[in-house]
Amino acid sequence: MFVRKKKNVSGSISVQIISKKNSKYKVIETIGCSANSNEIEQLCKKAQLRIKELTPNLFDAMAYMSNNKKLSNKDIRVIGDELIFGKIFKDIGCTSILKKYPNNNELFKNLVLSRLLYPGSKLYLIDYLHIYKKRTIDKNKIYRFLDKIYQDNLKLKIEKCIFSHTQKIMDNVTTVTFYDVTTLYFESESEDDLRRIGFSKEGKLARPQIQLGLFTTLQGYPLSYEVYEGNKYEGHTLRDILQKFQTKFQLITKPIVVADRGMLTNENIAYLENNDYKYILAARIKNVDANFKKQITNLTFLDDGVIHTLEIEKEIVYKDTNNQKHSIRVKQRLILTYSKARAKKDKYNRKKALQRLKSKIEKSANLTKNDLRMSGYAKFLKLDNEKCNISFNLDDQKVHEDAKLDGIKGFYTNDFILNSNDIIGHYQNQYDVERAFRISKTDLKIRPIYHRLETRIKAHILISFVSYAIYKEFERKIKASGLNVKFKLTFDYIKTMYGYKTFSGVQPLELDDIQKQIYDAVYGLWKFGCPMRKSGKN
Repeated sequence: MFVRKKKNVSGSISVQIISKKNSKYKVIETIGCSANSNEIEQLCKKAQLRIKELTPNLFDAMAYMSNNKKLSNKDIRVIGDELIFGKIFKDIGCTSILKKYPNNNELFKNLVLSRLLYPGSKLYLIDYLHIYKKRTIDKNKIYRFLDKIYQDNLKLKIEKCIFSHTQKIMDNVTTVTFYDVTTLYFESESEDDLRRIGFSKEGKLARPQIQLGLFTTLQGYPLSYEVYEGNKYEGHTLRDILQKFQTKFQLITKPIVVADRGMLTNENIAYLENNDYKYILAARIKNVDANFKKQITNLTFLDDGVIHTLEIEKEIVYKDTNNQKHSIRVKQRLILTYSKARAKKDKYNRKKALQRLKSKIEKSANLTKNDLRMSGYAKFLKLDNEKCNISFNLDDQKVHEDAKLDGIKGFYTNDFILNSNDIIGHYQNQYDVERAFRISKTDLKIRPIYHRLETRIKAHILISFVSYAIYKEFERKIKASGLNVKFKLTFDYIKTMYGYKTFSGVQPLELDDIQKQIYDAVYGLWKFGCPMRKSGKN
């Protein structure tokens, strides 16, 4: 910033504070105007002092301290979390929802914001506030708060708030939703009604876990979530979360549901068909019946991007929620696509699996059922039963047939309007959902979970859900601003936004160029992907 003396038509001089950015000048503040040279000089001095107030540095801060007190580390505060993520927290609407908890509103916000920059256990918040904010808090206050913060009506209000914000970003149109389930394990060996030992995608055997089902948009923006018992089959969660999703948001036009092959069950397909949902579900190509597999292998797949479409009409048998059998006739398209890179990966994975199977056979004359569970490639084994001696050998014919399907990926859909490329494109965007879980489980440290009580576990997930919503909104704003810095590094720039304590509060220090750009991205220069004019001061 600098001081400019602007000559007016009347002959007077206006003293202004000007900023320059991207070769453009902007009036930050007009200090005053006068035709008297002495008054103009005084206005210029006042402007210089005002610039120091707007952009203080450590040396200015030392001068501002009363009684010539020397500035120390005890006077420095980290303000980036509140300055950047606190603004998004407020914009999303979470502050207004938590007015019911006036004494704990700030605590909830601190729990959410600390997960973004300094993720750890809830008790780490005590250290975070002490080190970076010079504040103390009793751990029992945190636990008491977690015990009462999770109530179904509060979860619903926060979900609706975040759903509304996401809808605004999407121009109130949600045409595609992605659904995925992940397991979250506990640093404990004790089970209860919610924490159950089940199949762990992370290989955490004999560890109690819960399951988290998450709905997002095509771009990965959060919509809704549910928590399920750790031993519940993930394929059984889809109907439940869809029913709750529709009840919560009463969508007039139901979105296309996209999910991975874990959701490909007759019960799920019947539910989607009976409730007028369009869907795109990943197919288990290598597990289809022999006749269908033969149709696929007779197709020609030579180059990347080759697409074939097979139309299917069949009757499926399913069980309702009362375990009663029914049947429904469905019409589907199976979209098949090929990738050389995927074929190479399939070949490599099969080779490694066969090596493990061969090694197992050589080390042991007889294999048990537990041995067969060690790999999905156990289908390549054939049973030899001679003179009551059971042994296993590799079935070369099965290996050869499996190799014919290398590189081929399939998608079932009941949508006959979308073209094949759109079907494939929609499913491939499921990467954003999987990335959402990676964000939650790494950047936000949503796992492992240390809590014991169900209310605290669910409060932990709620806090992480809000943190993820803020993360995605921050990511969107940074992308829209065109900031030429690796996204991961923006968090380091935010961590180093400092202020110093004064009698009137915390005075921010001058931001560097990158920090200013991050600030501008969050504070109004960009809204919902469109550049906007800023008004007022920075």
